[in-house]
Amino acid sequence: MDRITLRGIRAYGRHGADPGEREHRQLVEIDLTLDVDLAGAARDDDLRSTVDYARLYDAIVRIVSTTSYALLERVGADVLDAVFADVRVARAAVTLRKPAILAGATPGVTLERENPRHPR
Repeated sequence: MDRITLRGIRAYGRHGADPGEREHRQLVEIDLTLDVDLAGAARDDDLRSTVDYARLYDAIVRIVSTTSYALLERVGADVLDAVFADVRVARAAVTLRKPAILAGATPGVTLERENPRHPR
């Protein structure tokens, strides 16, 4: 299986469980890894044969900026749902970090899932 990665996505959203965290937009950093068969894209040199990571980037930024959840785990689940709309993605992992909430430490979560829509 081949891999597509998007690292260093930066989006601002209102997410957090502690009082006041959702009052102001906070930076969320996102890394995404997709397991995809890229043989067709390598052969065809055609964007339609692969996952368009620019469209995926836009979807992730939209999810982070337009939702508001207590937990990054919930945001990550929404991101994976968007990723898995493309049945060619067999598996994905998303890491979300909030670098500005703890002095000197960056909390984050990673969710790794298989696409239930992927033909096996």
